[in-house]
Amino acid sequence: MANKSLSGQLKDKLIQQALERKLKKNEQSELPVINPLQTTRVDIPESLYRFDQHAGYKQMQIMHKGATQLGIPSPFFRIHDGIAAATTEIGGRQYINYASYNYLGLSGDARVSNAAIEAVQRYGTSVSASRLVSGERPIHRQLEAAIAETYGVDDAIVMVSGHATNVTTIGYLFGARDLILHDELIHNSTLIGAQLSGARRLSFPHNDYNALDKLLSEQRRNYERVLIVIEGLYSMDGDFPDLPRFIELKNRHRAFLMVDEAHSFGVMGENGLGIREHFAIEGKAVDIWMGTLSKSLAGCGGFIAGESALVEHLKFLAPGFLYSVGMPPQVAAPALAALNIIRNEPQRVKQLQARSQYFLTKAKAAGIDTGHSQGIAIIAAITGSSISAARLSQALFERGINVQPILYPAVPEKSARLRFFICSDHTEEQIDFTIQAYCQEQ
Repeated sequence: MANKSLSGQLKDKLIQQALERKLKKNEQSELPVINPLQTTRVDIPESLYRFDQHAGYKQMQIMHKGATQLGIPSPFFRIHDGIAAATTEIGGRQYINYASYNYLGLSGDARVSNAAIEAVQRYGTSVSASRLVSGERPIHRQLEAAIAETYGVDDAIVMVSGHATNVTTIGYLFGARDLILHDELIHNSTLIGAQLSGARRLSFPHNDYNALDKLLSEQRRNYERVLIVIEGLYSMDGDFPDLPRFIELKNRHRAFLMVDEAHSFGVMGENGLGIREHFAIEGKAVDIWMGTLSKSLAGCGGFIAGESALVEHLKFLAPGFLYSVGMPPQVAAPALAALNIIRNEPQRVKQLQARSQYFLTKAKAAGIDTGHSQGIAIIAAITGSSISAARLSQALFERGINVQPILYPAVPEKSARLRFFICSDHTEEQIDFTIQAYCQEQ
């Protein structure tokens, strides 16, 4: 890989450019003009009634064809044969694994697994109804009370999907007379929630509170409610915002502040209690705390934590909660068990943070472009093109390292990268081997 010829590099570049031209042409294709005098519908293009002609599907096929021409196998949907943490088994082979959100190794911990087993034995595998009508179980309230206590707020609500938590919360609470301001790198779930709400949506440059201040000064009085949405730890870059600055802005401009802690809870702060603990912020200083149960908490779903009026409102009227079946007991119980372990065993978090800093330090020393990564659980290795990211991911996989590429259009082409998720159980020897292999194969 390191000795790839100039002609090979040129070939990759030409194929990449051809793919981009095809994608652009596909995106810009126009529908034919319909003659209203025609009685038959032969004028309706196939793309409007055939899934295999859908523009998105055709773009995907172009990308797959390009990867095949380059001899790059798909890195997606690999089947893991057991627990995926610092290591995993794929196709009967052991890999060092950097493609898991199992940051603290709690998915697979016997205490967490036993909590799921006991919940199934007591409550069955489904609560079989929405919680409002007859799906409520004690484990739901126990989990919500523990989350609220952890954040130092009145109450919390858990939902069956992390993505849907943002969609239904933002989509329900805000409307056409409101404004939603968000970091330009905010998660898709926030964008979809904002779209559903009908509110006007504006982005500000990544982590730039001065740009946000300017937007608020210009726009605040034109709208009723204004929501600011940021993340605790950004999953593409592994960096975080200056939370106190954003709190000051939301107070001064009389806006709501929502912090998405999907990746920051369990990894930031001295005891892993998130960006709030990292900055020593009171829980009630933020209006809406959002997080997921699927990462450090070893379950699945999402939560909202905040004041009683917020949580009660969502429980009775938010469609994504009201009309959804309640969280399965075997999901709520292990999340509660994982939360208790985090609070009682802070050494897990300390080890995760130490291993993350070790990886970042070694990567920088080796000349790897880690972008804005701060060395907390998520570290980017920017390659500069989708082809190089895909090739490098495959080369590392062949050497027993599982790390996923992030390709255009998920990120700009020049920002294509490999994304390393660090687990507390990764060893320094595994990290050393990974950095060495990366440098040899790039």
